[in-house]
Amino acid sequence: MDIKQCRYFIAIAEEKQITAAARRLHMAQPPLSQQLKLMEEELGVILFERKGRMMELTQAGRSFYDYAVTLTKYMEEAVMEMQSFRHGIRGKLAIGINTISDRLIPQALQQFRTTHPQVTYKIQQNESAQLCRLLEDGKVELACVRMPVQTERYEVLHLPQERLFYISSTPLDSPTEMGPGVEMGTYFEQLTGIPLLLPSTEGLGMFELILGKFREHQVTPSIMGECSDINMLLELVRLGFASSIVPHTVLQLYPEHPFHVYRIQDQHSTVGSALVWLQNRYLSKPAQHFVQLVQGMLPM
Repeated sequence: MDIKQCRYFIAIAEEKQITAAARRLHMAQPPLSQQLKLMEEELGVILFERKGRMMELTQAGRSFYDYAVTLTKYMEEAVMEMQSFRHGIRGKLAIGINTISDRLIPQALQQFRTTHPQVTYKIQQNESAQLCRLLEDGKVELACVRMPVQTERYEVLHLPQERLFYISSTPLDSPTEMGPGVEMGTYFEQLTGIPLLLPSTEGLGMFELILGKFREHQVTPSIMGECSDINMLLELVRLGFASSIVPHTVLQLYPEHPFHVYRIQDQHSTVGSALVWLQNRYLSKPAQHFVQLVQGMLPM
């Protein structure tokens, strides 16, 4: 039995279906079924029992799963450590960034570059759900995702919460006064009937989070669509195509915005990001050091 077979077994155990496991492993289903059969013959035990379309671990399978996870973890750690020695540290930081990234991450990357000049980078931008899939497939080691996401299998480092803002090419009829030198404000109730183009993609991340805020206030928004490209979203707002709601990060990254900005007045109307990575999977030295750097940058 080799390490590759252990990875096959782990995928089947976690996906609970041969088809789903084969898809995760990027291989055909029949060879994976054959590998499972060979493993059970070599070990002399039944590792799974079928329950309808699902595959459940037997008692022997549950015991072997713990060993398989530990074995693959140490093997990956050993390989990564040797690569670190070979490249002299070194190595590559593979990180996924959400479409609307937290501003802290670029700042952390800049600091990291000065302290780790030999590290190279693989930075991929995508929606949070897709970033989680990239983590599962080993395409990235770390991901900055917009919360909420399912975190049962992840280590999570929460980043600071930030406010939501309403942006538009035209001023509101009756904004909320907030005092001298402070942004004008608005309430969700004041946005009824205003066509909104929301960031992110329907069913994912920021889009669903903003809709949830409207539901909390028992307000039905007028949603005309979604746009996952922030540059395009801001340009459409500038042209008067629609208004939008964005987190404070967007305004910080685009300070020369030509539109009207109103802070949404609700103490619970905040959004957050997190830096996440898979549990029980070895992090390379660059990734470990980057996590430590981000932790040190967080407010006490």
